[in-house]
Amino acid sequence: MTESFRREGEYDSAYPHPHQGAQQHASTPATPSPVNPEWPPPPAYRPLTAQGAGDGDGGTALLTPVAAESAPRARRQRTRGPLGLLAAVAIVAAAIGGGTAYGIQELTGKNEVVSSSTTTSVVPTAKTGSVAAIAAAVSPSVVEVQATSNSGQSTGSGVIITSGGEIVTNNHVVAGASSVKVRTSTGKTYTAQVVGTDSKKDLALIKVQGASGLKAATLGNSAGVRVGDTVVAIGSPEGLSGTVTSGIVSALDRDVTVSTDEGQQQQQQGGGWPFEFGGRQFNGDTGSSTTTYKAIQTDASLNPGNSGGALIDAGGNIIGINSAMYSASSSSSSDAGSIGLGFAIPINTVKSDLATLRAGGADD
Repeated sequence: MTESFRREGEYDSAYPHPHQGAQQHASTPATPSPVNPEWPPPPAYRPLTAQGAGDGDGGTALLTPVAAESAPRARRQRTRGPLGLLAAVAIVAAAIGGGTAYGIQELTGKNEVVSSSTTTSVVPTAKTGSVAAIAAAVSPSVVEVQATSNSGQSTGSGVIITSGGEIVTNNHVVAGASSVKVRTSTGKTYTAQVVGTDSKKDLALIKVQGASGLKAATLGNSAGVRVGDTVVAIGSPEGLSGTVTSGIVSALDRDVTVSTDEGQQQQQQGGGWPFEFGGRQFNGDTGSSTTTYKAIQTDASLNPGNSGGALIDAGGNIIGINSAMYSASSSSSSDAGSIGLGFAIPINTVKSDLATLRAGGADD
């Protein structure tokens, strides 16, 4: 796993060496879906009824003077009707085209989650794929998570998904925590509560207290991710909040096995969390109680503390929650740190699990 860990009272000073990454790759922005309003308004006029049509003679009724007097007005109504319909459609189309995420929230009736497909571009189209533009747009939505337990204190990351302070992170970041603190990109610190956890998917939902107006991330569509796509990772490796690295998607649907036992959630091999991949154990022993999930593999540099942070596509959409990385033995400085083998939980898995997490989670 990829959050840093220290015993209570250890390493109180800031770490002096930030981790950085600088790879960039081109990526093609997704094509917007066409607008197709499903609620056309009723006609702007009532059809005229000719008087005398019910006399039973089977013929066509003639207009009476009263009907004749109303004909010019009816013609005016018929002239305005189609124009009114077109105007209404144009207004609806503009509303949908200019505010997709807002429309989704309004239709659901509540500010549940800022979620979209890959049709949304968080960064300007001209800057799609720019690591600097992605970092500027998404960094305010990524937080540092500090969890305190009987074993000490660990540091991970989290992604804000609602302006009211709902944050997605890894279960192993907050497992067994007696208290949780969240620090935003502006340096403001909040107390947070664990809403729900799902150890089988290594996911957790926490919520900060007394927060409003936070910048929620835009959740993308991990089903559209391809090998070779540009990605950016943002998190708090070694407590260095807001650290940005970049790379590509190295592989898809990797079977990653992690521990579900809180007792296994402990520091091993320089702060890395244990996981299993390809039949081999990394960062220690995962223990006997484990779960396996399909992960996105990336070569973007992930280090202890990146757990729970964001994996982002070229348009600025969150496509994964960083969860595990392999760190070589720290016996020498040449072996320490990321070696470009990191994994993230696909964001579609996160979205499908949100209702469960909001209800308290799937754990017994």
